[in-house]
Amino acid sequence: MNLVNSSIQGKYIELEETFGAHNYRPLPIVLKKGLGPFLWDLNNKKYFDFLSAYSSLNQGHCHPELLKVLFNQASKLTLTSRAFYNNTLGEFEEFICSLFKYDKVLPMNSGVEAAETAVKLARKWGYEKKGVKMNNAKIVFPKNNFWGRSIAAISTSTNPVAYSNFGPLLSGFEIIPYDNLNFLEEKLKNPDCVAFMLEPIQGEAGIIVPSDGYLSKAKYLCQKYNVLLIADEIQTGLGRTGKMLATDYEDVKPDILVLGKALSGGIMPISAVLANDDVMLCLQPGEHGSTFGGNPLSAKVAKKSIEIIIDEKLSKNAFELGCLFRKSLDNYISKSSIVKLIRGKGLLNGLVIDDDSKENKAWQICIDLMKNGVLAKPTNRNVIRFAPPLVINKTQIQQAIVIIKSTLVKFEQ
Repeated sequence: MNLVNSSIQGKYIELEETFGAHNYRPLPIVLKKGLGPFLWDLNNKKYFDFLSAYSSLNQGHCHPELLKVLFNQASKLTLTSRAFYNNTLGEFEEFICSLFKYDKVLPMNSGVEAAETAVKLARKWGYEKKGVKMNNAKIVFPKNNFWGRSIAAISTSTNPVAYSNFGPLLSGFEIIPYDNLNFLEEKLKNPDCVAFMLEPIQGEAGIIVPSDGYLSKAKYLCQKYNVLLIADEIQTGLGRTGKMLATDYEDVKPDILVLGKALSGGIMPISAVLANDDVMLCLQPGEHGSTFGGNPLSAKVAKKSIEIIIDEKLSKNAFELGCLFRKSLDNYISKSSIVKLIRGKGLLNGLVIDDDSKENKAWQICIDLMKNGVLAKPTNRNVIRFAPPLVINKTQIQQAIVIIKSTLVKFEQ
């Protein structure tokens, strides 16, 4: 609270602290406006947004084309539930299936809803198509995975903060090291194994990029043992890593693809699960669904969100500016005493701070970055995630790099 330099900002922070659950630790700043790669606080101070709501704002804040579609559809029809057909959902479904080359899509709302859908779908496929004995299905997850905070999601977590005092947890999930094919193959050999679910780049774990060839070899092993590969591209997908999908780097097509976050361009919760008929048609009416999933408004917004990524070549921009960003910071790191390395792809990057103490240095750096005009947050304690909207341009990212470097200098010993 003592970091708040405005009584009016303090008022809004106090309201949230008093009446809201304490399940987040925000930076002490109150925002009122966003446009493109920028945010403004109540004092009209301008900031670079280098979090993008955890990669939900690939298209930038308040993209005018998205707002146009939103307002237009909102004035006509917003929700019917899936009890009826509507005149927007089918067009979106055809569009996204054609783009990613799947037979079917199941639209949901939040990312964890979509990931839970993938888990249920894989289990059902295992029982009905692979022939696994009822209630014996196993799904493999890498250590340090993160796909939400539902009971199923925390049942796969290896982070005590996520699962402690929330038991009993669910069974049927097995954990292996990330980026380790030997452990993966041993688990896939089990005839009860129905799926391997992973993030192509682990986000909350600290932007962990696997070895070259890991994804393609994992796909090969899944095919070898008749196991579904589920790619959680909620954070990495839709241009963020410099390709439309992070799995595109190795020409891997998952059996089940999970999308979310930037699927709405930051406008509303929209997610989707894609699969071919052999998998998706295991679900029958009444077995899974959502009142708001696939509503007319979200269908229109999601279609336009993807079109913006394609039309504005945001994947290409992310690739090029990501290379520039890492190269510039690599030059700084070579002479730094506090930064170990930077890793990532496209505009999903993690700056690893050398902090083995309890000083919480990454948090303090983020506080100073905020004061200097760049908003970012640590993940996994000592990694600062840098993920600006993909609409940022070269001049803007160079300006942000100057701020980041000058901020880091203060912490050098």
